[in-house]
Amino acid sequence: MHTSNHTVIRHTLYRDGFYNLNIRVPEKAQGQYGKLIRCRLSDDPEVAQYLTNQLVPLLRGSFDTGCLLNYKAIIENLKPKHIRYSDLMNEYVEVRRINPKLHELAARELFSIAGDKEVANYKREDARMMVGQLHARGVKTATIRKRINSICAVLNYAYAELDIERRNPFSRVVISGEGLDVKRRGTFTIDQLREGYEETLASKSTVRLLFPILGETGCRIGEIVGLRLEDVDLEQGVIHIRPHSHRRLKTAGSERTLPLLGYADKAMREALRGSDGVFVFPQYYRPNGFVATHASNALNKWIKARFGGLTAHSLRHTMRDRMRAVEAPLELIDQIGGWSSIGGVGTKYGKGYDLQQVKRWMEQVKVE
Repeated sequence: MHTSNHTVIRHTLYRDGFYNLNIRVPEKAQGQYGKLIRCRLSDDPEVAQYLTNQLVPLLRGSFDTGCLLNYKAIIENLKPKHIRYSDLMNEYVEVRRINPKLHELAARELFSIAGDKEVANYKREDARMMVGQLHARGVKTATIRKRINSICAVLNYAYAELDIERRNPFSRVVISGEGLDVKRRGTFTIDQLREGYEETLASKSTVRLLFPILGETGCRIGEIVGLRLEDVDLEQGVIHIRPHSHRRLKTAGSERTLPLLGYADKAMREALRGSDGVFVFPQYYRPNGFVATHASNALNKWIKARFGGLTAHSLRHTMRDRMRAVEAPLELIDQIGGWSSIGGVGTKYGKGYDLQQVKRWMEQVKVE
């Protein structure tokens, strides 16, 4: 005897590969519905179970009240929309107003493993395979976690928006050896910074001018490369790190105003000589945005050779250490670097430190 291999779902009938709603109508409602309600739901047991769970209570309420229910229209409305991951990812980035780069990198890894599928079709195995592939390439576990978390966030958004009831297959993914491969980033000494700044200003190299600006502001390289002329105020001695139509910021907390002190001011004045009247570093502008990676690669080539393997990103770590050394408040340090604050719920309230307070602390650590 042949037994069909399918999930048994109450109030459904399984035929020809599809689950069909199958409900007997009580006599008092047969004038509206007939003796039996039967209609196709889905070939996916999870979808069929979800639709049944939603429909049966509604129909029973209709039988009792005598109010006719357009259950076929409800089924169509409840069915998961066939939308691909890439569509929801772009929507998520737009709604959250965040830098798309991290999510694009994660999506590229996901698509290489499982393709750009409908959001409801990703499985736990896709997550495991992605982790395995990244491990095999020698990617750091912290980076793997960022990629997985990115996908998890997009899927959470998709499931909420599309009213999909299912467990996120990218949540609580175990990454073997997570954290064991962490290496503490090196930092610059004050003498190294001073020597590097002097060499930079003497070289007249546009890309090297980024070195003192990054070093004395603690900014990310993309934040400086994407500056417009209107973001720089030499009279007030400040730069405004803010999003615009050609460049987003990493997080909402990344928007800030910082003083240009000492070598940063000198380097910025020199950089403005190469401006095209719109952007401070026009050589890194493209119609679809700024190529900060190009600037990073060029700058790091010099920094690594000159300072024993340190990188431009080491400047941010150095700034954090410099601020710690003068016992600057943690909230202020986070504000200067545009870091997400770890100081607790209270740090999210209020306007933060004003420019004069920021300048007063940064004056204490500037290289002279």
